[in-house]
Amino acid sequence: MTESKQKENVEVKKDKKGRTFRNLSDIKIKQLYQPSEISDLDYERDLGQPGKFPFTRGPYSNMYRGRLWTMRQFAGFGTAEQTNERFKFLIDHGQTGLSVAFHLPTIYGYESTDERSLGEVGKEGVAIDTLADMETLFDGIDLSKISTSMTINAPASILLAMYIVVAEKQGISSDKLRGTIQNDILKEYIAQKSWIFPPEPSMRLIVDTIEYCTENVPQWYTISISGYHIREAGSTAVQELAFTLADGFAYVKAAMERGLDVDDFAHRLSFFFNAHNNFFEEICKYRAARRIWARHMKNKYGAKKPESMRLRFHTQTAGVSLTAQEPENNIVRVTLQGLAAVLGGTQSLHTNSFDEALCLPTEKAVRIALRTQQIIAYESGAADTVDPLAGSYYVEWLTDKMEQEAENYFSRIEELGGVIPAIKANFFQKEIANASYKYQKEVENRERIVVGVNKYKPEREVEPDILKIDDAVSEEQKRNLVDIKSKRDNKEAEKTLAELKEAAKGTDNLMPYILEAVRKYCSVGEIIGTLKEIFGTYTEDSIY
Repeated sequence: MTESKQKENVEVKKDKKGRTFRNLSDIKIKQLYQPSEISDLDYERDLGQPGKFPFTRGPYSNMYRGRLWTMRQFAGFGTAEQTNERFKFLIDHGQTGLSVAFHLPTIYGYESTDERSLGEVGKEGVAIDTLADMETLFDGIDLSKISTSMTINAPASILLAMYIVVAEKQGISSDKLRGTIQNDILKEYIAQKSWIFPPEPSMRLIVDTIEYCTENVPQWYTISISGYHIREAGSTAVQELAFTLADGFAYVKAAMERGLDVDDFAHRLSFFFNAHNNFFEEICKYRAARRIWARHMKNKYGAKKPESMRLRFHTQTAGVSLTAQEPENNIVRVTLQGLAAVLGGTQSLHTNSFDEALCLPTEKAVRIALRTQQIIAYESGAADTVDPLAGSYYVEWLTDKMEQEAENYFSRIEELGGVIPAIKANFFQKEIANASYKYQKEVENRERIVVGVNKYKPEREVEPDILKIDDAVSEEQKRNLVDIKSKRDNKEAEKTLAELKEAAKGTDNLMPYILEAVRKYCSVGEIIGTLKEIFGTYTEDSIY
């Protein structure tokens, strides 16, 4: 039998029950993978040793045998005092890094007293208005001994400034701080939609933080280039891979255009990926991401240092995959997703709580989520050896396939003039919307099974205990903000805002001006409002 005939025999077909076998990126999966599938694979060129170019097998040579991934549970609700208590609870139960969720008013640059904040204060994240809130948030937590990730984008430079000043007040210099700000505004236009300013001044602020941190906060990751929210918006795994890396390359290009040397800043860029339900697809996505990033950084952007080509990433299990029906099933989903992230070589991991389709996580649920990581780390054996699935015909074929599909997307984005022109043309938004619609129709038609939702439905739903944020939180936060404004030196606060406004008209790096405003207890809303006067705001064109 000829090789082409052999391949034809294992091509994907509908089985007797009418099923086709496709992963979530709509890539057809064959019944059997053989050596011929990876006959062109060159070990040194395509895989290499872990810790060596092109980093397919992992960013470090010994991976988890040297150091486990950071167990970083996302947390934030109510007041800074309430979230501080949750942080300490997590640290006491073995969490090794903090991850801050901010409420929507902070994310959009509104004060808690703003009428647009009504009903949102402290509900889906912690309320942070001024430096005083940040001081409370980290009260009793030594910032020299813990790494902190902050999920914040448009106001990222302001929250970073607050963190730096809190550390100063603890007697810790900024060169000792470790952590990450998300600071990924491009994916906001693409997927999450919490932008404030137009793309161009937003990119200026991001390059300002890269430049400032390169000189003053050298251990800080200046951007967490995020595919997570792209995937949560309904993209496929391939789209998440391609759009995330395209954003990353756009940031590299912008920083180089500022005059920064790629080898001075690229090693402090990090990534943030989703871990969804298709186990092997996710593992291959992470392996492909490392290889693509390394090849482009070396060959297109001229990086010389290995650390500039080494992609490191945080993973969060897929919130969009969690079901309100039979929420305990989410523990199983999260376990498989977390294991995929570990087998794919993540540097940091958040495992979702089983009740998150219903409410903010309860202490019981978040403890189970953390214990899931600990069991993977200490009981599963998954951390014992590096890249244990390497050499699998299926895994290597799928890694190659995802790289090829991502490169096809890069070409389409370039044809549109790059990421920002593609955003303004609604290219990414249309691609994600179409993928999301297709998936939902498949679920509704039972072409894709979601256990407990469209198959094996329970006869009776039993809701777990849920966490509710009392409306009194809003009133307390408003009183705190009014109190801070009455006690601060308002002339000094107004002076720093005026200086920031003047600087925004020019080309100075804005981080020093933002730091001064923060030190004078100017609010996030006041600083954002000042910048809006110069930068304006952005409205997306409808694609429908």
